[in-house]
Amino acid sequence: MAPKKGVVRNLAAGRPPMATRPKKKGVVKNLAAGRPPTVTKPKSLARKTTKSIINKLHLLEKRKVQAMKKDDNAQVAAIEAEIHALGGIEKYQEASLQGQRHDRGGDSSNVLMEWVGPYLSSEEYKEGRLRMLEVGALSTKNVCAQSNHFDITRIDLNSQEPGILEQDFMERPLPKDESEKFDIISLSLVLNFVPDHKDRGEMLVRTTQFLTSPKRFSGTTAAFFPSLFLVLPAPCVTNSRYLDQERLTAIMESIGYEVVESKTTQRLVYYLWRRTSDQVGHDRPFRKEEIRSGSSRNNFAITLV
Repeated sequence: MAPKKGVVRNLAAGRPPMATRPKKKGVVKNLAAGRPPTVTKPKSLARKTTKSIINKLHLLEKRKVQAMKKDDNAQVAAIEAEIHALGGIEKYQEASLQGQRHDRGGDSSNVLMEWVGPYLSSEEYKEGRLRMLEVGALSTKNVCAQSNHFDITRIDLNSQEPGILEQDFMERPLPKDESEKFDIISLSLVLNFVPDHKDRGEMLVRTTQFLTSPKRFSGTTAAFFPSLFLVLPAPCVTNSRYLDQERLTAIMESIGYEVVESKTTQRLVYYLWRRTSDQVGHDRPFRKEEIRSGSSRNNFAITLV
């Protein structure tokens, strides 16, 4: 007689059929669980594996940019083949999504809501829903989305689900007027994926062109918005040869931001930068200069030219 559906036999463990629980029907926990039964559910990536994948892809993207600057087409093709073999941006996103699991620390918007959520939920706040641009969005169901405080526009280079527009932030058309701008922009683990230090600086400068004027808000709201929520791997700031907290602050202030909130954990650094003026661009250059020595330092940098 064929076994009943939903009963998993574990003969290796020597368990009788009645000892195993049938799977619950009708509950889809993730996209993999909702796929047809002919598709094998992918195994969860270990933390070391996700970190290794992300680091390898970052390094390959950096090498690719260097090869492109040298017009070394053969090297570019070889690096692209390596990236493809690793799984490309799809594998990077899979690793990033693994990192957003609750047992891996959860999604970074938790920290943002810790900072602004209490005020937005208070009787003092009267502004209504705020407009958010989430760059590098991986999910439409993060904490910010569930808070009901934001109207969110989500973009990513490789959309993973409906509700996320497939778009490069650096190629997104500039707003025509204030109605097309945002009250807050989220750059969570995006800037560190940009291979070139000059392009990172340009990305930060470009965020100011998408934010509403500081004159839009008053009172306590003006203490938080308009703003940029920036998340980076901690070593980008704590162990870089070319960037530390002081230099990052100077760069952001030259663009027209001031820090409102910050948090550092073993793995990540979180910032809420408030736009302080209608300035577009930066008021001084920042070149790639060594500020920490040592063979153990990484080479993450942000420059403004």
